[in-house]
Amino acid sequence: MVVPNVVVHPTVLFSIVDAFERRPEEARRVIGTLLGSVEKGGTVVEVTNSFAVPHNESEDEVAVDMEFARNMFELHKKVQPNELIVGWYATGADVTEHSVLIHEYYSREAKNPIHVTLDTTLRGNHMGLKAYQSAPLGVVGRTVGTLFSPVQISVHSAQTEKVGLTLLNNTTLTPKKPITLPHNLDQIDEACGKMEGQLAKVTQYVEEVLSGQQTPDPEIGRYLLDLTNAVPQMDATDFDTLLTSHMNDLLMVTYLSNLIRTQLHLNEKLTTVL
Repeated sequence: MVVPNVVVHPTVLFSIVDAFERRPEEARRVIGTLLGSVEKGGTVVEVTNSFAVPHNESEDEVAVDMEFARNMFELHKKVQPNELIVGWYATGADVTEHSVLIHEYYSREAKNPIHVTLDTTLRGNHMGLKAYQSAPLGVVGRTVGTLFSPVQISVHSAQTEKVGLTLLNNTTLTPKKPITLPHNLDQIDEACGKMEGQLAKVTQYVEEVLSGQQTPDPEIGRYLLDLTNAVPQMDATDFDTLLTSHMNDLLMVTYLSNLIRTQLHLNEKLTTVL
């Protein structure tokens, strides 16, 4: 059996936490379906979406609303037809005795489904994230059990998700102040500031190596060499012309978008008055 590498997107974690916060008062944990894609060979499982599934759980038994799970997946396929069921999740730090029963259902919906646990109790001020793959355990012809083996799991953010994560991180500094999306020019200014800071660190490192204050690292040297070779060779005049052209295009798009927004607001006001 191929041991997969599980990649989870931040939106999935937010969805799980939201389901946990909205759970019934008597529920100790929540479970749900994981959606995504599997690379050929099953080496990488990418989890891009999820939804919660109602269930009742006690010490003796567990009941899962399988009909709800099927209907939700059918509705989801109309929006994201490329996403498939890749496994299921449960809140909590460990795999419970009821996980085997739930995993049997998802084994019929997906080949080698993964099981992800998210510790929402924040033990040690850390939200533990683990992934498991099941395998039969026992002697052929006798009682067979299920073994949950841990697999590697990581969190991957797409470029659009990084924008949202940055805004959410800003709310931790000023929780009572509303956070708005930055304008295009503000994003350029922020990106240029970060680039300037990184260039300053690189320049300082190179100067310290040349002066003997810093021990040179061959790996960093090779990385800097590849970085400089990737930069296109052009003089200052051509670079300034190219930058000015792109800036003018950006300003034109910003001006047209503001003009359209103003026209729509004006049309809405006139329609209300008439």
